[in-house]
Order: sequence, then structure tokens, then C-alpha cells
Amino acid sequence: MLDSHQEMSSEKPTVMISLTCRDSAAALDFYTRAFGAKELFRLPSPNGCLAHAEFMIGNSLIFMSDAAPEVSAHAMEKGSQSSCSFSIDVENCDEAFAQAKAAGAEVISEPTDQFYGVRDAQVKDPEGYRWYLGQKVEEVSAEEMAKRAQALFGG
Repeated sequence: MLDSHQEMSSEKPTVMISLTCRDSAAALDFYTRAFGAKELFRLPSPNGCLAHAEFMIGNSLIFMSDAAPEVSAHAMEKGSQSSCSFSIDVENCDEAFAQAKAAGAEVISEPTDQFYGVRDAQVKDPEGYRWYLGQKVEEVSAEEMAKRAQALFGG
């Protein structure tokens, strides 16, 4: 599903994100089925929650844990949606979308060709995080992109 240039790298990324979830174990299972995540590490806490986990999607390292308000780790309430989104470069948007949907992702937008040369779709995971699945389909210059945006949005 991921581009060949996105294979796991031994070099640590500069920026890593950390997701706080209501059920990190279930979320990690979802990310594995939906996006091909590779689990690297899992540290359970004495109370049975997941204190820390690490996984890769392509060459991106992501941390996660269950909510732990005592250390300022708060998960979104069920039914809410995050204000941020994540983008995954994929070889085939339609296949990646079908895989995520089969894993239980909520559809936000179906695969669509965009004016900027990407075919993308957007899904929401069970924790409320939004994920774009994008496939480059055309090289578009900045000038052409500006023309297309003006035609699309007017003005």
C-alpha cells in the first residue's frame, strides 16, 4: 500500500507525533489493518492500560498511549473529531481507501482527483483522528495550480 521509498528507515525522524487514545490496543490493531502499521514496541501499565507504544507507517514513527489525565494525556471524547489530520502517501488511493474502509474507518470523502495533482480520500479512525490517503497522479506547476485554484474557487 505504501510507496517503496517509505520503507522503514533506521534513521530517527526529526518530528514524531504521539496519539492519546481511549483504547490504544484497539487503535493499534486498526492502524495495522487500515494502514499497514508495523508495531515496534508496547509497554503495558500495571493497571492494564497501554502506557506507551511505538509503531511505523512507512518511514514515520508514531507514539501512542491510553489516556492518563494524571500526566496530562487526554483522549478525545467518543464521537468527536481531531482538529489535526494526518496524510499518508500511497501508491493507489482507491486501494488504500478500500483497505481503510474494510478495517472500519469512517468515510469522510471518497477518492477524488484534486486540482493540485493528487487523488485523495479522507477517513476517520475509531479514535476520531482524520487521515488523508493521497496518490500523486500529476505533476502540477505552481503557476498551473494557481490557475486551477482560481478557476475552482473563483476570483
